[in-house]
Amino acid sequence: MYMIFRKCLAVLIGLALTATGLWAAGVEEESAAAAGKEMVLDPTTGEMVTAPEYGGTMTVWGGSWVTESPSDPYFSYSDATIGVVEKLGISDWGIDRDEFDFKTVFFPDSYLTGRLAESWNISADGLSYTFNIRKGVNWHNKAPMNGRALTAEDVVYNFHRQLGLGNFTDAGPNPNWPAGNLKGIPFESITATDDSTVVMKLKEPSLPALNIILLDLPTYIMPPDVIEQHGDVMDWRNLVGTGPFMLTDVVDGSSATRTRNPDYWGYDPKYPHNRLPYVDELKVVVILEESSIFAALRSGKLDYRRWALSLDSVESLRQTNPEIVAHPIWFRSSDSFAADVRVPPFDDINVRRAMQLALDNETAVAMYWKGQANATPQGLVGVKGYYIPFEQWDEEVKQYYRYDPEAAEKLLDEAGYPRGTDGTRFNTVLNIGPFASLDFAEIAAAYWAEIGVDVEIDLLDAGEFNSRMRVRDFEGMSGAIAGSLDNPVSNFDDFHSDSEVNRGGVQDPEYDAMVDAALGAASIEEQKRLIAEVDMYAIEQHWQIFGPKSPIYLLAQPWVKGYNGELALNKWEDWLNFAYLWIDSEMKEEMGY
Repeated sequence: MYMIFRKCLAVLIGLALTATGLWAAGVEEESAAAAGKEMVLDPTTGEMVTAPEYGGTMTVWGGSWVTESPSDPYFSYSDATIGVVEKLGISDWGIDRDEFDFKTVFFPDSYLTGRLAESWNISADGLSYTFNIRKGVNWHNKAPMNGRALTAEDVVYNFHRQLGLGNFTDAGPNPNWPAGNLKGIPFESITATDDSTVVMKLKEPSLPALNIILLDLPTYIMPPDVIEQHGDVMDWRNLVGTGPFMLTDVVDGSSATRTRNPDYWGYDPKYPHNRLPYVDELKVVVILEESSIFAALRSGKLDYRRWALSLDSVESLRQTNPEIVAHPIWFRSSDSFAADVRVPPFDDINVRRAMQLALDNETAVAMYWKGQANATPQGLVGVKGYYIPFEQWDEEVKQYYRYDPEAAEKLLDEAGYPRGTDGTRFNTVLNIGPFASLDFAEIAAAYWAEIGVDVEIDLLDAGEFNSRMRVRDFEGMSGAIAGSLDNPVSNFDDFHSDSEVNRGGVQDPEYDAMVDAALGAASIEEQKRLIAEVDMYAIEQHWQIFGPKSPIYLLAQPWVKGYNGELALNKWEDWLNFAYLWIDSEMKEEMGY
């Protein structure tokens, strides 16, 4: 086994903390700083926390970008709208975390509740959607909206604008926007029947319609008066919404500051007497260097950081700042591998099976990830209820997802790839992008070398990887994902004949037909069953080789309260959570920050 890991020895040095030690702060009871303070029950977890309080600034890491424009989802995505402008629906923050933990970006209909639409009704034939627009919602007190009431006509205006209906002759100008979702709904008409009722009629039933209407990217309800006055909302200074925050300052490439909306209509679902938001200010900052991000956390200048990928960096942080809470999320495997099935050797399923059998994922998890990754095999889908768990797989399928190098060598011999005089069976290339682990790729290559397969690793930047993926210009294997917590329907593009992300070049009419059937399902339950069947079919074909699911980390200071490791509250709205969180100012002060 030493030979397998000789390439990665340097990576393993220093990873000596146990998994228990890493997460200790994440499961502690309230710290001594909370002694004597009022405590309340978090009804979603059953745990006691310090009582919500108002005030303070929450500073969060916002990735590598903050830009002045666009702020108008008619043209493209901008996070400037998050928390400022609202949609019709939202996921239910008050739901029991054992039922739904928000560690995903897929929000099933059963966990949605009203936002600007207080409630809705769908006709028995699935062709008419009636939305009851919430009364008592006002636009921000900023010209030209000037705090006037939200109306059903405001909602209709936005949907007409996106779709090119009513007085709008053109839909959004970008043909690839908004990803076909809203435009894919067969709308017949969208009308306001009175000041607080919107009726959307469809030409034919559409199972995903409700989720898209309530949550999707282009469904923000933008300020009509601003659009009429300026033609768009591309300048953030003109952005007016109905949300818990008002966008008050943007420094391009540096920061975006949101200020509490004192007239916000919303209340905390956990504590219904508390009006939102709690913090006075939410500041989203750009910090480019990884070391600088962790330095800001260590110094208390940063309250929250999402999407930390490096286990050793997180462990180092926990050594110097054990009070910081690290929440792991096993969002997907970014360390799986798609094989080019169009040409030899990977056009042979037994070669693909052999490559899987040669990987000792469990040992890799124990040694490289210190037990904190998940080696249990999965297909494309990771959302509970939409896939068949490994323990329920047929034994015929399971046998190829274990570590058995002898069986792998036998399969390669039978497939016509014997060892040459130098011990090599064949040479191939593994192309990976920046989100995959180069260290694990080297571990995998070392395992494959043990069965006589020589793998050259080609590390590509994001731009080149994505452009080559779209034209299927990968030789041998490429980095792929598995077990994703994203929308299960979107996962199947990886193998669909017509998809530009089908990097392995799979052309399987039976698979395509199964996907089409799942997309055309008449009910959620039927769709779950069909998606699970599609996923299992792909698993059986071994179009990709499964690698472990390593966690991403969400890092929060101990004074950030109301937070239980939720990734996002709503689709495409990563900062919305912070309207529901508060700062324990006494704890922060006692800790010297």
